Amino acid sequence: MADRVAITGSTGVVGRAVLQTLLAEGWQVRALCRSQEAAVALEAEGAASSIGDLDDRESLRRLVSGCEFVFNVAGINEMCSTRPVRMREVNVAGARNVLEACRSEGVRRLVHTSSATTIGERQGELANENSPHRGYFLSQYERTKYLGEMAVLENAGDVEVVCVNPSSVQGPGRSTGTGKIILDVLAGRLPALIDTMVSLVDIDDCARGHVLAALSGTPGERYILSGATVSVSDAVELAAGHLGSDISLRMIPGWAVGAVGPVLGIASRVVPALPDLCTEMVRVLRFGHRYDGAKATSELGLSYRPLTDTLARTVDWFRARGLLESF
Repeated sequence: MADRVAITGSTGVVGRAVLQTLLAEGWQVRALCRSQEAAVALEAEGAASSIGDLDDRESLRRLVSGCEFVFNVAGINEMCSTRPVRMREVNVAGARNVLEACRSEGVRRLVHTSSATTIGERQGELANENSPHRGYFLSQYERTKYLGEMAVLENAGDVEVVCVNPSSVQGPGRSTGTGKIILDVLAGRLPALIDTMVSLVDIDDCARGHVLAALSGTPGERYILSGATVSVSDAVELAAGHLGSDISLRMIPGWAVGAVGPVLGIASRVVPALPDLCTEMVRVLRFGHRYDGAKATSELGLSYRPLTDTLARTVDWFRARGLLESF
């Protein structure tokens, strides 16, 4: 085990889970943070803090100096972002800056948090790491994560770069993005949802996959982290069963979304009770995803917990924090 590792993005949902896993397993962790307030919080958890930013190359060199492994978990995950330039700066230029700092400071291995969306599979295909890219992107997030992944893999040089590609990360701590959709469904705030296929990975399994990639991953390889693929309707039924409540929700078939998608987007902007939707999000939901996470199991030794456990833990976390007040 390395004496010290460094991590970016440790205040985010996935980054925090990776940080907690590293600390629990006895790693000495130095975490990048952007403020003194964040530094105090990180140090209270047992990590060493390092003030800086992905735009500040000198701060990145300080962060990774003396480390054998670096985890670049920082990223912006937004649909129809109002700050697309910043998304590109973080997801692409930021990833390149972390790699350059690793090379400058003699870091042996960089574990880069990419996304399963970078696979770019055709609609309906069960995708793995070798699936050919469809040749176009569904969202700016997908585009920037793809470009960031290519930036670190193609310019690795003497740094061992290993990419992990999580599918939709769910579990305790996730109440934004797709987590917010789950929350809105369970709380009765969402009257209709696109019935599509989604692939999920438990947040703890995702974090463990990062650590295993550092220890056992093959340089230059990508590892999809995905434990289950399920229809949205089945996922809602499982979650509602644990909640002990019937969910009144209309499922809209994917083929019908082309006509109602723009209406949903407009409605979400003018009706506060509806979750935030936009054309880009509707397009992604309509497309659906099916990812095969078997390579992480066979090569890294990652085991996935059952989907029912992940959904139960998610519901319990929502309830414990008063996010499901009506239940």
